[in-house]
Amino acid sequence: MTDCAREALAEGAAQLRVAGVESARLDARVLLAAAMRIPPDGVFAGCELRPGEPERFHALLARRASREPLAYIIGHKEFWSLSFAVGPGVLIPRPETETLVEAALDYFDGEKPLRVLDIGTGSGCLLISFLVERANATGIGIDASEAALRCARRNAIAHAVASRCRLEIADWQPAGAESFDVVLVNPPYLSTVAFEASEPEIRVWEPRSALVAGKDGLEAVGLLASLLPRRLTRGGRAFIEVGIGQAAAASEILARSGLDVHEVMPDLSGIPRCLVAGQTGRGGR
Repeated sequence: MTDCAREALAEGAAQLRVAGVESARLDARVLLAAAMRIPPDGVFAGCELRPGEPERFHALLARRASREPLAYIIGHKEFWSLSFAVGPGVLIPRPETETLVEAALDYFDGEKPLRVLDIGTGSGCLLISFLVERANATGIGIDASEAALRCARRNAIAHAVASRCRLEIADWQPAGAESFDVVLVNPPYLSTVAFEASEPEIRVWEPRSALVAGKDGLEAVGLLASLLPRRLTRGGRAFIEVGIGQAAAASEILARSGLDVHEVMPDLSGIPRCLVAGQTGRGGR
């Protein structure tokens, strides 16, 4: 491989395009920066690579060409303008999931002390982002994966909220009978067919349990419908992510358990993404 950054980028992008990577040029730049141990905007086309950097770049390209997610290779993903550590076994944060944080911040100002529950916390991106914005809030993040919790604990420390949150292994609800003002949930919502048709980055690498919710993708909503009425305080709200075309059906499932969907928030692409739910007859904001 060449020692010139311009040529290395071109060769790397070509290799990734052959492998079917859509964002080949951008990914090649990010990986070259990682090989050079500099920020991506520090890669200048005319600069020369130092000894060892071409070999590191080649190794990183090989991983991406195998369709390993870029976030796993570089070890982090940006969410809510914060950097979150991620790795195998941990769902990679998506931009559309930021809709839940935005909706929760809109509903609850910074004055009231809030108790927050993040179900299926993964990297901790939802809980931690909310706690960063709301200094009076404390919370619990639960996940069935110890690998995910290790990442979440690391991220809580990195963003200086570890003293305000507890991260524990649990499937759908924490121990005890505490109720919460804010419940954040990015549940699995892909159907089995959609998962099998997804890109290798998702289908091969990311944790299936964090993505797939049965034949119609709505099994997790049914589980949430049974537990949320017991976990929401008076005036509390659950902010639940749903997949494309699922908002109406998910709202009906929640309604059968006495939960009203007060609002459906779209993501930046205009797709109905976040259900804002509370107990029937429990008032407004």
